[in-house]
Amino acid sequence: MSSNLAQTKYKHEQVQYIEFLSENLERAKKFYSSSFGWEFTDYGPDYTAFGGDHVDGGFMPGKPVKGSMLVVLYSNDLETTKNKVIAAGGTIVKDIFQFPGGRRFHFADPDGYELAVWTVEE
Repeated sequence: MSSNLAQTKYKHEQVQYIEFLSENLERAKKFYSSSFGWEFTDYGPDYTAFGGDHVDGGFMPGKPVKGSMLVVLYSNDLETTKNKVIAAGGTIVKDIFQFPGGRRFHFADPDGYELAVWTVEE
């Protein structure tokens, strides 16, 4: 990776990589591809990675640990994103609610991880 790319992609002291455990890597890839359009690169049978403009991550085999941290994604259209999560097999844990500065919902993915999606206040 060129140093110029590293300067634009990686932000000092910000989350850069998130790693999940999954009991079924193919199911995890299908869920996140369908819900959020994530693209994956397999590194052998026991690891798959995803990349983005602001954060990268991966999945490896294992039993998920619930409640260790909350990953929050951003959406320009909260209702559409919620519907995509449901259609892909996610479960809504907290329906859309307001908080100072925005709205969000929480969902559980097929492995039981709880994540949230937010949008700015309209």
